[in-house]
Amino acid sequence: MDILRFATAGSVDDGKSTLIGRLLYDSKAIFEDQLEAVERTSRDRGTEYTDLSLLTDGLRAEREQGITIDVAYRYFATPRRKFIIADTPGHIQYTRNMVTGASTADLAIILIDARKGVLEQSRRHAFLTSLLRVPHLVLAVNKMDLVDYSQERFEEIREEFTAFASKLNVSDLTFIPISALNGDNVVSRSQNTPWYLGTSLLHHLENVHIASDRNLTDVRFPVQYVIRPQRANDHAFHDYRGYAGQVAGGVLKPGDEVVHLPSGLTTRIASIDTFDGPVEEAFPPMSVTLRFEDDIDISRGDMIARPNNQPHVAQELEAMVCWMADGIKLTPRSKLSIKHTTRTARALVRDLHYRLDVNTLHRDEEATSLGLNEIGRVSLRITQPLFVDDYARNRQTGGFILVDEATNGTVGAGMVLDAS
Repeated sequence: MDILRFATAGSVDDGKSTLIGRLLYDSKAIFEDQLEAVERTSRDRGTEYTDLSLLTDGLRAEREQGITIDVAYRYFATPRRKFIIADTPGHIQYTRNMVTGASTADLAIILIDARKGVLEQSRRHAFLTSLLRVPHLVLAVNKMDLVDYSQERFEEIREEFTAFASKLNVSDLTFIPISALNGDNVVSRSQNTPWYLGTSLLHHLENVHIASDRNLTDVRFPVQYVIRPQRANDHAFHDYRGYAGQVAGGVLKPGDEVVHLPSGLTTRIASIDTFDGPVEEAFPPMSVTLRFEDDIDISRGDMIARPNNQPHVAQELEAMVCWMADGIKLTPRSKLSIKHTTRTARALVRDLHYRLDVNTLHRDEEATSLGLNEIGRVSLRITQPLFVDDYARNRQTGGFILVDEATNGTVGAGMVLDAS
């Protein structure tokens, strides 16, 4: 079975955590003791119903305020597919948490309160998911029970959001009316919305096609580790030399001609090994070990690609950066460490072109710095070449993080706009 990673987003109190709790509960993905603990906590708080949002909101501050602060990951599976859920916060001061949760997602669910309609935070999260190139977007119009399952209200919200989404880079957009509290259209179709002819949310999650979202054209294999067992008593592994990593793009097969970067030397793949034994092909996001016919000096941070389809070798980058540090700001001439795939180098911020207002999409070209949760376009100068693609082409080789050299903390996440 394949794995679907999806993130929930939306404004405060739109029901993101309740929706995930409902998915886990109705798909029988929680243990009895977990359910008993949630029921007991709900009774202690005087709630007349079982508050399923408590399944994901585990921090004391989250439960006291009834909000999501940190990104909570949950796992469940159906007979058709495995799922990894990232429950992301809705508050503007936790934008960095939302970016973290959505950066690896195949699909994003943006919840909208049917009573309130499309709010500023809803637009902000829709923009961030498009900026992060999340391939599939589901707009779940929640709390339909509070508007008497009105088709007119659902159509109003759909028209308003469709007009806004036309300004964004959204390739797949689906609208589903739901009630996370009562379970309408979450796991199964609801009798309360006979006018809705689409599928339930879980059915959509099980059947959305994600295989073609990954780049299977450009072969990219960042080397993470060199495996040299050198076992004197085991002749099979005495001279073994393998290069381990995760396939970031393309399809690799034994016998394929590949090029090693930065040397530019070419060789052929002798075999592709995994924990379960050799395989005949490797594709994203498989983690494998490659063995080559020729002995080449290869180390961590190097890249394997096709001779006629290579990534850009760049020391200067144009990128969109989301700043995540509290207390320090990104300014021109800032010196940071950059981690791109498995390669680490030092970077200098040459210029800050503009700061982007994620609510209005206005570009502030007079900005001189980026603060916490702010996004802007910057030019970077790198001390050594990086093997990059545009983020729009490959999210793995087009994304990077910025690290503060003094604290070793992650202070920014970036997306390459122009690798050439």
